[in-house]
Parts: sequence; structure tokens; C-alpha cells
Amino acid sequence: MKKISAIICVYNEADTIKDVVITASDYFFDEVIVVNDGSTDKTDSILKEIKDLHNFKYIVFPENKGKGFAMATGIENTSSEIIVFIDADLSNLKEDHFHQLITPVFNQKADMVLGQPTETLINYSINPFKSFTGQRALLKKDVLPLVDKMRHSRFGVETLINLYYQSEGKTVKYVMLSGLIHPTKFDKTSTSQAMKEFAKEGHQIALTAFKNFDLITKAIRNSIK
Repeated sequence: MKKISAIICVYNEADTIKDVVITASDYFFDEVIVVNDGSTDKTDSILKEIKDLHNFKYIVFPENKGKGFAMATGIENTSSEIIVFIDADLSNLKEDHFHQLITPVFNQKADMVLGQPTETLINYSINPFKSFTGQRALLKKDVLPLVDKMRHSRFGVETLINLYYQSEGKTVKYVMLSGLIHPTKFDKTSTSQAMKEFAKEGHQIALTAFKNFDLITKAIRNSIK
């Protein structure tokens, strides 16, 4: 049997992190790794309350290093063959959502599975940003070569992973995670702050794409073939 780990990277998600971790812990018997990326709210104290969960591994950064760095750290600290990344700000998370993400990878029907919460602002079927989802399952051996680049990609990390898988001709499958709620930035902060964060993330995504133009050209060649 393949070992499976959940990796949850969190930054200031005190309202949801406990439920997400406990739900993951009930399903992922091998390991749940939480990387606290320098949270300044009550996230740390909440996670310390549940630190005795049998399969819980907790990593804390004293300051924010970015999502890419946190994900890379999680990958380096897992001994499992299959990794499932889960966002820390989800609501109505069910074990069936994990099953949907894992099964195609476990059965060798896909190299990576991307899960789209249905309860989002944009309908899944027409969502142009669905490849940026934080809910994804993949094999550690496939993503391990990317770890060094991931450290410096910040919010461009999903773009980097997607480009790499396309350039390598990997099979990617999308699944719809029914009932899963993922809030937008407008739900979590003011309109002006949300716009600033969107602009910042957009810049990081564009910068990642620019720095990895070789992956884009390789992916285009693969699609032509």
C-alpha cells in the first residue's frame, strides 16, 4: 500500500484551520503535515491545542516565507509516496473530497488531480482559474525535482507545478468537489485590500511564468505533438 500524506499550508486562518486539520487527520492515517507560514493571528495557539493528534506533524516559520516555500517544506518533510495539498480556509470539507482527489492517482489513472470547490464565485465549468486550485493530489517523486524552484515562487507555485506537468506530458485530471466552500478574498477582507492582494498574486504568477518560459515552450511542443 502506498503511504499518503496531507500537507496544509496556513497563514492567518484561525477561523477554519482546526476543522480542516481534524477532518484531514481522520482520513489520512499516515501523516498530516501543517506548515504555519508565519501566522500572526491565533492560528498557532489553535494548532498547539491539537498537536497530540497521532499523525500530526507541525512546522512553524517565525515569519512569512510565501506559499511556495511552505509547500516545498511540506514535501521535504513527508515520507509518503502520494501527497494531497489542502487549503487551510475551506469549509464543509468532507472525507469524500479527499477520496476524489486521491483515487485517480492511487489507481494510476492520473499523475495529478486538481479539485475545484463547487461553492465558489465562478462556476466550475467556466472557471478560467480552476488550475490555480490549492486542492491537488500528486506523487512525491514527480514533484520533488521542482522543490528548489517552488521555494521562490510564492503565489506562483501552482502555476509552476502546472507548467512543469504540462511540459513533462503528465496526465492531469480535474474533479468537482461538491459542497466544498472556498471563500474569495472579498469574503475575507475589504474590497480595497482584496484588490491589492489580487494584484500582488497576479504579479507573482506572471513572474513565475516569465522565469519558466522554457516550460511553456516545452508544453506547447507537447500539445502540438
